[in-house]
Amino acid sequence: MEFQTIPILRIFDEDKAKEFYLEFLGMNLDWEHRFEPGFPIYMQVSKGNLVFHLSEHSGDCTPGSKVFVNVSDLEALYHEVTSRPYKYSKPAIEQAPWGDRCFTVTDPFSNRVLFNEPANT
Repeated sequence: MEFQTIPILRIFDEDKAKEFYLEFLGMNLDWEHRFEPGFPIYMQVSKGNLVFHLSEHSGDCTPGSKVFVNVSDLEALYHEVTSRPYKYSKPAIEQAPWGDRCFTVTDPFSNRVLFNEPANT
């Protein structure tokens, strides 16, 4: 039996969400859905096995959430992300209190994504 968790993150502006998740983080837009033109958007973005659902629907989730993502090569991901021009986020690699290395990015809707490299990898 296999499981996959897909966090739903609340967004308020489709263009700002795409700028952050597609252009800055380098994720792919897999699909998007609206019930009708002018209605809120719901979309899936991914990068490898990392998948997020982004929703403008108010009942789906709470803005200002935090997602913890384990990665195997934090340094490479950090250099990839920070090589892209995005004036609203300048992450830095930190030594976490739990002994791992990590960096956090915050999207335009106050959702935080913490990329963590476990010390034992």
